[in-house]
Amino acid sequence: MNTTATADFATLTTPAGPFTALVDSEGAVLAAGWTADAENLRGLIHPTLRPAALRERAALGAVTKAVTDYHAGDLTAIDPITVRQQSGPFLVHAWEVLRKIPAGDPVTYTEYAARSGRPEAVRAASNACARNAAALFVPCHRVLRTDGTLGGFRWGLEVKRWLLDHEA
Repeated sequence: MNTTATADFATLTTPAGPFTALVDSEGAVLAAGWTADAENLRGLIHPTLRPAALRERAALGAVTKAVTDYHAGDLTAIDPITVRQQSGPFLVHAWEVLRKIPAGDPVTYTEYAARSGRPEAVRAASNACARNAAALFVPCHRVLRTDGTLGGFRWGLEVKRWLLDHEA
């Protein structure tokens, strides 16, 4: 069942490219990323949370302010924003762990797996990053390969590099 019949979305211009966020009726982020394609973002949302319709807004209040402030240099502006994602217990926990990785202090997938309580589950930790619908607010860009290279990122390695440089 959909908890949100209609989600609001707004797209902002950022130094890393267009950034769109979708929020539910309570203002919680359901999906976000460096794209102007809100419909693509809607498809990333777990079916139990996925809104039936989207409504464009000029801004999304606290979410828009946090995105603007983050890109302007306040790297903690995204921290208090509520995110709503759904999956199995490990992924939900792993996303909570991602939110605790400080800006400017990236970790490896191995370290991330250990912080998530399953040090042997490096692939599962990687999967948590790949399945994260709420980029920026759940900062999967802060996880790197063991050799220090970027690894993958849904929004492109150029964006991931920009974010890491911005946070350094």
